[in-house]
Amino acid sequence: MQLSSRITDLLGGGSDGWGVFLKARRMIGDGVSVTELTIGEHDIRTAAPILQEMHRAAIAGHTGYAAVPGTDSLRDAVAARVRERTGVSTTRDNVLITPGGQAALFAAHVAACDPGDTALYIDPYYATYPGTIRGVSAVPQRVPARAEDAFQPRPENIAAVAAGAKSLLINSPNNPTGVVYSRATLEGIARVCIDHDLWLISDEVYDTQVWTGEHVSPRALPDMAHRTLVVGSMSKSHAMTGSRCGWIVGPVEAIEHLTNLATHTTYGVPVYIQDAALFALSQGPEFEAEIAAPFARRRQLARGILAGQNAVSLVPADGAMYLMLDIRSTGMTGEEFANALLDQHHIAVMPGESFGDAAAGHIRVAMTIEDGEFGNAVSTLCKFAEERAA
Repeated sequence: MQLSSRITDLLGGGSDGWGVFLKARRMIGDGVSVTELTIGEHDIRTAAPILQEMHRAAIAGHTGYAAVPGTDSLRDAVAARVRERTGVSTTRDNVLITPGGQAALFAAHVAACDPGDTALYIDPYYATYPGTIRGVSAVPQRVPARAEDAFQPRPENIAAVAAGAKSLLINSPNNPTGVVYSRATLEGIARVCIDHDLWLISDEVYDTQVWTGEHVSPRALPDMAHRTLVVGSMSKSHAMTGSRCGWIVGPVEAIEHLTNLATHTTYGVPVYIQDAALFALSQGPEFEAEIAAPFARRRQLARGILAGQNAVSLVPADGAMYLMLDIRSTGMTGEEFANALLDQHHIAVMPGESFGDAAAGHIRVAMTIEDGEFGNAVSTLCKFAEERAA
């Protein structure tokens, strides 16, 4: 039997970008000790009180079918959080609860694009973005952001390919670069969306991890609320990656139709998971800051180490749990560097090429291990780069 081209062409005939990660996992499976700096997974687990609330809710019988758009209480809490952070009027009717941010990304593109439509996204990008677009039978069109611009996308470059497109996907704070898009960048992006009648899909799952500057949600910019779908998640803000609880915030009509889509796909998120998410949100910004604190601390640690050498340079790391490092002085590609570092020092990082052509000659380092081990790994990485550069 022949499978659909939608599923067989999901990767566009190329790699999914996870080769070094999978190689590291095979080494770990073979008993090799590997310092794992590839994946955006907290080194702390979900806090015990959140798990206790999840357990309490399950034992209390909250294990049946959930209301498809989400429980009213959780949608109210997400809406309140968005209102407080952005100043934009938001109610439960603007919120759909989804099985994690990835499901929200997929659903948002279903809402924005018909089969064959062009969907824009910024390169460098999170590895699933092009496949998500292909999965809804749209045509992915990357818009490179340049290393010389510290990976801030240029609105004029987006405008140059926007004619006839239906959507634009952005991510700030950004994975993989750690860049927080400036207000000026986002205002320029908003102008392009208005001028070309684009849906803006804004992935804001790292909105609690801002180290310098400010996080601006483009939904809060003039004339943008009715054309913006915001993707959020409990994964990064509350260390609940495995709980799979996210959301889309958007216009009421879009949420109504997305609820119909959820009825025919995911059929909602388990209520005991939603109850745990509601409890987690009730802990307030102080708890979110506690979850984010290790990454802010390790960023400072890495900046100190990197300041003492010249072979590796740091892309401005203003947010998220990653460092994007420029290793072009070594004469190696990011993939060559990452493989050699793994083979020789058993340190696993992601090649920049895993996240698009614009990040070639870079590597992404996840700040997701204990401080001392992290500092040692960054020091070893820098020494390795210095040797190769020499």
